[in-house]
Amino acid sequence: MDLDLSTDLASTGDPLAEQIARAIEEDIVFGRLKPGQKLPEEDLAERFAASRHQVREGLARLSRMGIVTKERNRGVSVRRFSVDEVRQIYEVREILQRQAALRIPLPVDEPKITALAAINDDYERAVAAGDLRRIHAANDLFHLEIFRLCGNERLLSLVKHYMDLTYAVRAAGFSDPENLETSRRHHRIMIRLLRGKDSWALAQICVDHIQPTKTQYLAVLDDRETMNDLP
Repeated sequence: MDLDLSTDLASTGDPLAEQIARAIEEDIVFGRLKPGQKLPEEDLAERFAASRHQVREGLARLSRMGIVTKERNRGVSVRRFSVDEVRQIYEVREILQRQAALRIPLPVDEPKITALAAINDDYERAVAAGDLRRIHAANDLFHLEIFRLCGNERLLSLVKHYMDLTYAVRAAGFSDPENLETSRRHHRIMIRLLRGKDSWALAQICVDHIQPTKTQYLAVLDDRETMNDLP
């Protein structure tokens, strides 16, 4: 199965601006760009052999997605979340994913489960190979295809928006062996539950699944705040 890093970025407009946006998005996903890190226009223009206008258009696309922020006289930077923001965003993710899972008619037809299992096989091969790009692509595709089964495209769009919004939060999980093993186990449970009739169990595993990276990110923020409070 051919996987890619598809996002809400529009395919219309300047192709180079789109390329810039996707490259920065990928850098955030894989932790090459850290929360709060500056994105100077002149550096990006040189990196991509682009005009300032093309760089600004690419950054504007990412700003609309909510994964970079622009401040007056300070430029653009990777979005940095506070402890409260992370908790609130994940509370919304939990609500959306729980409701999407509860709306999936169970049991799911076997051809659809077979397709999901094939995506998960790609994910597990990517984990075994340590291929971060394919881990991210297969993971997001797996979850979006599960939530697509709810039959509500607007709800699916909101689920995806909040998945994208937490790129920086989720980045560390793509290379953490313990998180990856937990993710693999959860994926297999989800597939099994899709064959059954327990909607509440499916909804709960979809919520449990997003907790490890949230907990990990909050721990980092707590450590930083503790260091800042030291005399």
